Amino acid sequence: MERSRHNSDRVVITGLGTVCPLGLSTAETWESLLSGRSAVRSVEDFSTEGFPSRIAAQVRGFDATNFLDRKEVRRMGRFTQLAMGALHEAVAQSGLKLEAEDPTRVGLQIGTAIGGIAAIEEQALILHAEGPRRLNPTMAPTVIVSAASCYVAVLLGIKGPTNSPAAACATGVVALGDSLRWLQRGDVDVVLAGGTDSAISPLALASFGRLGALSGRNDDPEHACRPFDVDRDGTVLGEGAAVMVLETEAHARKRGAPILAELAGFGFTEDAFHITAPEPDGSGAARAMALALADAGIGPDEVDYIVPHATGTPLNDTSETLAIQRVFGERAARIPLSSNKGGMGHTLGAAGAISAVVGVECIQQGLVPPTANLMRPDPACPLDHVFPEKRALRVDTVLINAFGFGGQNGCLVLKSWR
Repeated sequence: MERSRHNSDRVVITGLGTVCPLGLSTAETWESLLSGRSAVRSVEDFSTEGFPSRIAAQVRGFDATNFLDRKEVRRMGRFTQLAMGALHEAVAQSGLKLEAEDPTRVGLQIGTAIGGIAAIEEQALILHAEGPRRLNPTMAPTVIVSAASCYVAVLLGIKGPTNSPAAACATGVVALGDSLRWLQRGDVDVVLAGGTDSAISPLALASFGRLGALSGRNDDPEHACRPFDVDRDGTVLGEGAAVMVLETEAHARKRGAPILAELAGFGFTEDAFHITAPEPDGSGAARAMALALADAGIGPDEVDYIVPHATGTPLNDTSETLAIQRVFGERAARIPLSSNKGGMGHTLGAAGAISAVVGVECIQQGLVPPTANLMRPDPACPLDHVFPEKRALRVDTVLINAFGFGGQNGCLVLKSWR
């Protein structure tokens, strides 16, 4: 296929950063995924009595003061702190020296679906119990959706375009896809891009539970989230962040950066069907996949592996299967795929970015992780599920799916750099 007309310069990935329930770094997360480990536990930070779902996948042991001043940390919401942790790792791996860059040629795209909901809830309780004078005076800049990107810009002196996309659970993919466009147009030379969310609070857990989106396996947390399994009953709320360093090929080569993979294509569509449910026939998601493949200049027969959205809800997994079948036809049943949500839950705005990091690791390592907790694949999802063990596989092209509430469908294509 002819390469997309948008691609004036190839865009490469030179750094990865991950903070999630399965690990405080990309390497730790990757090893946990390969082993099929689950980080889902009962929530103990607050009372969950009467909640439909009393379990979550939380980030444990994370300390933002390891790389930030304590005073700065106190001013940040947890979703911003997690993003800073992922960014710190990504920049270090890439070898990017920001002080040597033109700050106007460096961009930022760190999105979030829920933002500072935990802090809003906490401060609302203080307001009602103790009055406005007891409110945290820095609450407003702490909870705004753009806080993560803007804090990074201020702390690192970045003066290029800064954006904070909010596309529900497709947010992380959209942040990376929009960054691809900036780099292709020549707006910037480098973008720090990804997604972050930390929404494990009483209000969020109760509301997602009341919606019917969460698993009710409160007595067996580690095996609660079961993507593509015939006995799946919902997803599990998670938190985390993932950030990538993206550059034009020319810029990466000029500074001798390690090129991990190419970000080759992006597709973004809207179902216009329902505010929470996916389009049952998967047609909107299929269009996003097809657009991403066309943007990358490849055909469906060139995809080696898929990182699906695969939340573990009955509707999502079935509709995504239909979407994959629409795009890949009879080959759909022969393309290996595995979901990372069985072990880390659904990290909302970070999910797509974490999946993209997983895709790069698959390319780099020649391995694909299993879907944790998948024991009996649903006959309605007849795909090549990787389970119960990891699989050795040469991966040159990966499709990343991320689908959000409201019908927002984002897809990326990653390619090996050989």
